[in-house]
Amino acid sequence: MSTETSPLPTIRKKLLSRLAQPHRYDIAIVGGGATGLGVALDAAARGFSVVLVESDDFAKGTSSRSTKLVHGGVRYLAQGNISLVREALHERTTLLNNAPHLAQPLSFIMPSYKYWETPFYGVGLKMYDALAGKAGLGRTELLSRSETLAQLPTAQPAGLKGGVKYWDGQFNDARLALALARTAAVHGALLVNYCRANELLYVDGKIKGLQCVDVLSGATFDLDAGCVINAAGVWVDELRIKDGAVNDASGQSSTRPMLAPSQGVHVVVDREFLDADVGLMVPKTADGRVLFAVPWLGKVILGTTDTPRSDLSREPQPFKEEVDFILSESARYLKRAPKRADVKSVWVGLRPLVKPQDDEGSNTKGISREHTVLVSRSGLVTVTGGKWTTYRAMAEDVLESCAEHSLIERRKSGVTVKLKVVGSDGSHHDVKSICAPPGPHSYGSDQKHLRLMPGADQALDEGLTEGMVRFAARYEYAVTVEDMLARRSRMLFLDARKAASLAEKVGAILQEETGLDPQVDAFMKLTIHYLTLPS
Repeated sequence: MSTETSPLPTIRKKLLSRLAQPHRYDIAIVGGGATGLGVALDAAARGFSVVLVESDDFAKGTSSRSTKLVHGGVRYLAQGNISLVREALHERTTLLNNAPHLAQPLSFIMPSYKYWETPFYGVGLKMYDALAGKAGLGRTELLSRSETLAQLPTAQPAGLKGGVKYWDGQFNDARLALALARTAAVHGALLVNYCRANELLYVDGKIKGLQCVDVLSGATFDLDAGCVINAAGVWVDELRIKDGAVNDASGQSSTRPMLAPSQGVHVVVDREFLDADVGLMVPKTADGRVLFAVPWLGKVILGTTDTPRSDLSREPQPFKEEVDFILSESARYLKRAPKRADVKSVWVGLRPLVKPQDDEGSNTKGISREHTVLVSRSGLVTVTGGKWTTYRAMAEDVLESCAEHSLIERRKSGVTVKLKVVGSDGSHHDVKSICAPPGPHSYGSDQKHLRLMPGADQALDEGLTEGMVRFAARYEYAVTVEDMLARRSRMLFLDARKAASLAEKVGAILQEETGLDPQVDAFMKLTIHYLTLPS
């Protein structure tokens, strides 16, 4: 099933006008990351009346800062979490089918520097294939030394014994989030970014909706909803604790935080360090961590780390030891060692890992990546944990839990299994590799609408036109320069210095389109953050 149609306008004034109208929503969702957007799409596709509010931009947090992998999770297989791997492998294929311009197969090579590694990891990855079954993307192969270097020519040749080739997927996370938002809107959902949920509203101790505020104007809105879903990622505990205080006779919440956030750092360097449309994966580095080198949008992502982090900054800083780890380990496996001066951008994502209630979360590497759904006494539904690959299955679980608690009526599930996102009309003839630099192909079948935009032929930089900025303002909820250069284009993540050089031009176009402050100065400060390596 396709959702191909003319793009729906996302004019902010009109979205806020709809938000102000009295309406009884079946479901109100707090949080516009992968989880919240997935729930919004599934619920809207089932015919529920849905509103979603996000305090910042869609996918501003963790959902735009992944390692860009659509994967079953080789590391989870090593942990023995077979059920999570099996589910993720099948969801991986579903996602690749429903968004072929944004999610695609990618082969990976594990280079072996000890003779036992090729057969040892080869057996494990053939098990990975077996769990995938018909949903597999390609056959695992054991490679000789010469075959490994032929396919991964920039691998460190000294001491190389061979390798293992296996298949997973990669994707453009922020643009997929936008596609989910726009697809949910096609199905009738109202989604508003820069709209913060301030308070939950109650009648006789039960949630009846929420109060939210437009962070750009200060206007407040009371939303009436039969079910409120807290999908705020690493920030879910904020609403949970507020809700707990309402149900506590003392007025003091006894609700304990459920998350042990983990930080993942990513470093971006030029493509020449990998120079192949194949990823490199090291299953066990010197200190037992996993290392990836992933070709993505014309650059290479190196990462990641798994470091406990108790503070919940919107823009967390990498620790010096994390950057040192990524660069030093990359030097062990790449012929040319990336240096600090080679880094084009560095960025950090916070993982919402659910900890056992008796666990203080000092070692997040061992905490499960499975998601959790909780329903409080007042009826607040909280969902957190999980990962991008399983966002669709998570959404189904959330709605099932809502139905079990009689917060919504039960309706047939599975409606999103074959639901194409906007930009995917079912024809794959013009799909280009996500390894390639960005361009109009990143828009899928929306390219035909993009070509009609004013300035469609006016290049601002390679892969970025004036028309793309106008399209983002009119049809992709973009308000600020950051919205455009971080998440509609991915320039901030690919080359922060280049993003800074484009800020003034992009800001002028956005302001002309929206009449709102594009926050150029704030973005310039942010680019410094993405260029700064801790010393």
